[in-house]
Formats: sequence, C-alpha cells, structure tokens
Amino acid sequence: MTENRNMFIAIGLSLAILLGWQYFFGIPQAEKQRQAAEQQRIAQQATPQATPGTSAAPGATPAPGGVPQAGGTAPARALTREEALALTPRVVIDTQRLKGSISLKGGRVDDLSLLEYHETVDPKSPNIVLLSPSGAPNPFYAEFGWTSAAGTGVKVPGPDTVWTAPAGATLTEKTPLTLTWDNGGGLVFRRTFTIDDHYMFAMKDEVENKGGASATLYPYALVSRHGIPHVAGFYILHEGLIGVLGENGLQEVTYAKLEKDKPHTFSATGGWLGITDKYWAATVIPDQSVKVDAKFSTSSLGGVQTFQADYLAAPMTVEPSATVTSKSQLFAGAKVVQVVDGYQKTYGIDRFDLLIDWGWFYFITKPLFLAIDWIYRLVGNFGVAILIVTVVLKGIFFPLANKSYASMAKMKAVQPELTSIRERYADDKVKQQQAMMELYKKEKINPVAGCLPILIQIPVFFALYKVLFVTIEMRHAPFFGWIRDLSAPDPTTIFNLFGLIPWDPGSVPVIGSYLLLGAWPIIMGITMWVQMKLNPAPPDPTQQMIFNWMPIIFTFMLAHFAAGLVIYWAWNNTLSVTQQAVIMKRHGVKIELWDNIRSAFRKKASAKG
Repeated sequence: MTENRNMFIAIGLSLAILLGWQYFFGIPQAEKQRQAAEQQRIAQQATPQATPGTSAAPGATPAPGGVPQAGGTAPARALTREEALALTPRVVIDTQRLKGSISLKGGRVDDLSLLEYHETVDPKSPNIVLLSPSGAPNPFYAEFGWTSAAGTGVKVPGPDTVWTAPAGATLTEKTPLTLTWDNGGGLVFRRTFTIDDHYMFAMKDEVENKGGASATLYPYALVSRHGIPHVAGFYILHEGLIGVLGENGLQEVTYAKLEKDKPHTFSATGGWLGITDKYWAATVIPDQSVKVDAKFSTSSLGGVQTFQADYLAAPMTVEPSATVTSKSQLFAGAKVVQVVDGYQKTYGIDRFDLLIDWGWFYFITKPLFLAIDWIYRLVGNFGVAILIVTVVLKGIFFPLANKSYASMAKMKAVQPELTSIRERYADDKVKQQQAMMELYKKEKINPVAGCLPILIQIPVFFALYKVLFVTIEMRHAPFFGWIRDLSAPDPTTIFNLFGLIPWDPGSVPVIGSYLLLGAWPIIMGITMWVQMKLNPAPPDPTQQMIFNWMPIIFTFMLAHFAAGLVIYWAWNNTLSVTQQAVIMKRHGVKIELWDNIRSAFRKKASAKG
C-alpha cells in the first residue's frame, strides 16, 4: 500500500510539473503568438488622427460624469512618431531621468522617454519610449482639463485648445511650466506643471473668473492608450488598466476583459488609476481628499480599439473676481520599488505600492525582494544577492530541514527491516502496511518528512519567480559570464555548443523552443539528479522511472524561466545535498551518493550490452 501511495504521489508530482509547464510556458507562448498577430493586424490599419476630438460633437460640452473620449477620423496616411510630434507646438521636458515634451494643443503629456532604460541590454540601444502622441504609432498619453454641465454654454479647454506658454519655456526639476488660455467669456485658465527628480508630475489647474456670473466646473484627468500593446502574456502578471479606488480596493482589468465588458465605474475619495505595463506605468492621481467618479472604458477609433482610465472630480464653483484651484498628479515612468513606495509615503497615495504586481503572496514576495535588494546594495550584484539570500533562508528553515533529513536518515537505516517486512508479507498488503507502521512508530519515523524540504522550497520558488519577473530592478541585471540579464532565460544552448557553432537552434520549426537549453539549466538538472541519487532508488519500477525522468523534465522546463531563478534552484540543490549529507553522516547513515551514481551507470551499460 505504501508503494502504491508513493507511486500516486510521484504521478501527481509529474502531472503538476506538466501542468505547470503548460500554465507558465505553453499557454503564455500561445498568447504571445496571438498578441503578435493582433499587433500585426493593428499595424496594417490606419493610425488614429493626430488631434482627436471628444466623443461629443465638435465644441459640445460633456455632461458631468462624461470625461472626453478619444474620437475623430483616421488621417490619409500613417504618421511616424516624429511627424506626429511636429504637428503641434510643444514645450520641452528635460530632466535627469526623462526626456520629452508637452503638447500645447490640448495641454497633453504625450511625449516621454526614459533615459535610464534601454530596449535591450546594449546600453547603446534606444531608450524606452513610454508616452506617444495621438497619430503616432502606439499612442499613449495623459490629459487634464475641465468640463461643465450641458447647456450652460461655458467654454472650457479641450483636446483642440491651443494653450500659451512663456517664450523659451522648458519643464525641468527646477523650472515649472505655466500654460494659460482665455475662453473669451470671462474665464482665464492656468495650468502649472512641476516635476520631481524621478517620475511624478504635479498639476495645478486654476480658473480665474473675470466675468460677472459664476461658473460651475468639473476637473477631470485621464490616461488613454490606442491599440492593444504587446504584453508579456503571463498570467502571474497584470498588464492593462489598474487602480486603487477607496473601498473598491485594487482594480485590475485586462485589455481583453474590457473589450468584452461594459465600462467599469467606481466612486471613491482619493485613490489613483491608470494603465500599466510590466515595468512601466502612467497613472493619474487626484487630490486624496476629493471625491471622484472613476471609470475604465474602451471605444473604437479608426478601427483601432482605445482604452481609457479617467476620473471626474467633484464640481467647483468659481464666483466673479474669484479663483478656484484643482490639484492632481501624474506618475509616468518606471515602477522602481523604492520610488513607488516613497511616493505612497510622501504624498499619502492610497496603496500606491500595489502598482507593482506583488501577487497574492505579497507578504512573502515583497519582503523577499527587499532582502535581495538590501544585500545587492552591499555586494553590487543581484545574482550574488540571490545566492546569499538562499543561504539565509536555508539557515532560517534549518531546524525544520534538520528534522526532516534526520527522519530520512532513520528511514535509510531501517531499509533492511522494511525489505524484510515486504518479503515476509508479500501476499498480504494489509499486514505489510501494519508492520511497517509499527516499525515507524517504534523508531519515531515520519515517512512523509522527506517531502518537507520540497514543500518549504515551493513558496520561496514562486515568490522568487515573481520577484524576478515583475521587478524592474531585476531587468537587465547581470550576473557573471554570459548571464547579462537575470530576468531573461539563459541565452546559451547546448545544441550549438554554447555559441561555438554559428547556428540558432530556436529557428527550427515546431521544436525550436525546446532546443534552447542553456548551460545553467543543465547545471540545475545535474544538481537535481545528484540530489535524488543521494537516496536509494525507490523499490517500485514505475516510481523509479518517474524520478529518473524528473530532472530531465525540470531541465527543459526551467530553460525558459529567468536565469536568476535557475541559478537559485541549482544553488539551493547544491546546499540541500551538502546539508543532507552532513546530517546523514551525523546519524551514522552511509552516504550512498557515489554508489547510486555508479549503479545508475552500470544499469545503463548492462542495458546496452
């Protein structure tokens, strides 16, 4: 009965491995292919017009609760990003970390590049482009403004409004930018931009009433994206519309879900919302004391789907000879943990740290990252930091692992007695099981204790997987030698002798992705095989076969995971082998590692003979 139970456990583990492979690699790969096809379709369509109007007729005023939506018709031909930028007058953004411009037409923040980040590990590759204007490929921008109640006749600035800027103005960390517009009816609008030394813009919108009648206005802000962007395609990561809105809590809506659903609407005081990618995001943040009506919505523009996150704040009435002010913020940049956490603390932004997708196991994932990051600041290498954290974790869980390995050592010590029991009661499985349980009780052995080290490793493994996958700090972080990016798979493959042969095995149809088997995954597979050979082979042939194939399955599966994760697994296996050998020796149990390895090769040799 024990053999059957062990066989079922082994089969279950194998199925879990195969399902995990499909979940984390197979399905995402299919999704990536679908996304690529979708992007190709979008690229072949006409690009949206450079200066969209509102969803209402030209000059119409949206009703309260209706923030302007992208609209307009497609231009005669697609524009390059440079051509789209040249269509409107602009004020330059020039900071230590950001380069771009603000369009005076609409007062939009729609041109932003991140100077510290590049498209590839090559420092000479182009900088990451975060925001682009309407009319350019992949438009993505933020807009701020005012609306008024329908029928009031109050003229407010909109997407086509051309603001006035001081001559020679430039927005930097030390020089704010103030734009003005007079509606010709007694209201003067002023918008002042400031920016810090990272990625936070602050907007102060003022309305001065020089007329004789009061006016009621509603401040709004939005982030809009045209077309479905390329996404990582992994289900452990959210990319799309995101926000934290009071009692509604964290809201995450994918592009695909929003295409199928009605607009998602929320009411809250404070909070934030926007659109996030894997490493970058653009979010609008209202005054945290102001009540807002927020919305995630989508519409079609020139055959291209557009996505929008927006909020409409509580109305403000400006009396004659008075001025009202609305304040808001825009985060547009890299999701650096320290920066995002700092903004939450400095500005009191409700749960802004959730902009980074720490997942359900937040309580494990984030502390693990903070530990790795702290050690990295001491040693200067994230890979080394991962190795050190692994040693620390081994130390923390040593008492439990010690107990587990001690139980395994006792199990090995009583193997002759177990073999005798199996032979004695070969035809009576019930008595065999009873005799074995009595032996376990007598020797104080827990037969399932050997699973504990694996069970302990699983949550740490997935937490580290999450950290490597979602944190920008790990992006393009080098280790040693050929590993220049811990967040990417090992770039080498044994099938071209690790680069000695000028051939890309990945180009082989159908099976190409399975041929990308790098050096570190092979090292990991070897350490896993050695760890298994530290124990005697299971008596059941089926179970033996499964355990023999498991290192091979894991080797091919982890070849497509982040190199940092594979390095962790190989290092953890090595530490486990050392730890188990020491504990077994302390308990007087023979270490059969070399015997089992020699036996495995003898079996293969005899099978060939």
